[in-house]
Order: sequence, then C-alpha cells, then structure tokens
Amino acid sequence: MESLRIYGGHYAELSRRFAAWLGLHSTDATAVLEIAAAEERGTPLSPARLSERISLSTGATTALLNRLEAAGHITRAREHSDRRIVTLRSGGHVQERADEFFGPLAHRLDSTMSHYPPRFLEQVEAFMADLNTTMDSHLTEQDAVTPGTPRTPDGRTP
Repeated sequence: MESLRIYGGHYAELSRRFAAWLGLHSTDATAVLEIAAAEERGTPLSPARLSERISLSTGATTALLNRLEAAGHITRAREHSDRRIVTLRSGGHVQERADEFFGPLAHRLDSTMSHYPPRFLEQVEAFMADLNTTMDSHLTEQDAVTPGTPRTPDGRTP
C-alpha cells in the first residue's frame, strides 16, 4: 500500500506540473484530462458528470467550462438525439499537448514494463481493477452516509 501511496503522489505531482505547463489552474487541467480520457474511452462526459468527477458544484463547473471553452481547450456539443444533453469534447490541440508532455514518461514506462512477462502484467492489471472496484464501492458507501455520522473502525455506521 505504501508503494501505491507513493505512486499516487507522483501522479498528483505530474498532474500539477501538466497544469502549470499548460498555464492552467490544476482544477482546470484535471477537467481537461477527464474530458479527454472519457472521449478516449468512447464515453464522453456531460457537464453534470464532469462536475461529479472533479467534485465541483454545478455553478463552479459552468464557470470552469466557460473558461476552458473560451481558451479553446474544450467544446460543448449537442450530439444526442435529446438536444438538451450537452457533450464535452476536448479541443484539437489538447491531445497533442498531452502527448508532448506525457510522451517521454510513456516511453520510459513502456521500457520498464517490457521487462515483465505479459501474464504478469495481466495479473497486475486485474489486481489494480480489483483495488479500484473496492475503493469505488467504499467511496459510494461513504457518499450515502451523512457527513459527520459516527462510524465503526470497519467503516460501518453504528
């Protein structure tokens, strides 16, 4: 778990540096990355879903999206048959800039992982999926409980 905590710290630092490199506030850069990643997965975000992903109020998310759209980092489109639904897309340059920033690290990580057999990497991927599912479940359960409610050591409400 200590190694995962260290990895999380490195990831957070890379995110902070990426934001500074783009000249954005860290929350704005996080939003851009969330939008681009969702697009890459084939599941583009709505403003409401982005708001949930980055833990901002709907009003703060609207202000953030206005800034990002004005700067050309994102676009809002009405692609759905229900024209009320807004889909967020990253600006054309965002992926290029992310590739430029993260590319050298991606090459280093590819080189590091090339020393491990594919079966081992599949096991690590399965392990990480299990950890993420467990953490998602825990966070969802915490969201269902009113803040400040006392809990037992295993996270349950008494």
